[in-house]
Amino acid sequence: MDKLVIDIETKNTFADVGGQFNLHKLEASFVGIYSYNENSYLSFFEKDFDKLGRVLQKAGLVIGFSINRFDIPVMKKYYESGNNFSTGVNFNIFAVERLDLLEEIERAIGSRISLDLLAKENLGIGKTHHGLDAVKFYREGNMEELKNYCLHDVKITKDLYELAQKQGFLMVPQRENPAPLKVALSFKETYMPATLF
Repeated sequence: MDKLVIDIETKNTFADVGGQFNLHKLEASFVGIYSYNENSYLSFFEKDFDKLGRVLQKAGLVIGFSINRFDIPVMKKYYESGNNFSTGVNFNIFAVERLDLLEEIERAIGSRISLDLLAKENLGIGKTHHGLDAVKFYREGNMEELKNYCLHDVKITKDLYELAQKQGFLMVPQRENPAPLKVALSFKETYMPATLF
């Protein structure tokens, strides 16, 4: 089984679908993944979501940032039979073991933080664009920029995860205080990495 870091981009925005309560109406345009087994970044445009489904089915753990609230719910329809979005690869995406970095931080301090601010504080680099830019790239047909943006987010999520694993904490910026909080993080993963025989 593989361990994956995931990020998705969408074709449309919450404003397009009538607000956050209509999350299920968002459509994915691109999914970026880092595979630990393959030690490489993988790209999936909409035409490749059947291949993506087979990769996700084999995952022992999927890591991301706000994946439980956003990425996984958006992708759910692509792996359910009987709807217009079905890829023919049918499984319960919510059954895949997940680690959501944002939820881990929120559980520890009771508030949320953006990926951009977290990356700047801990890695010294931020996101290359805003999420709404991804919708713009898709609508303009600028698929290479869309792919690069998404894979950069995958990379910083991966680097944050690995840093937290290595040192046992991340520094989290605060709104009302210039000093960041040192937030202890201990991931209890049930994932077992593949072994070579």
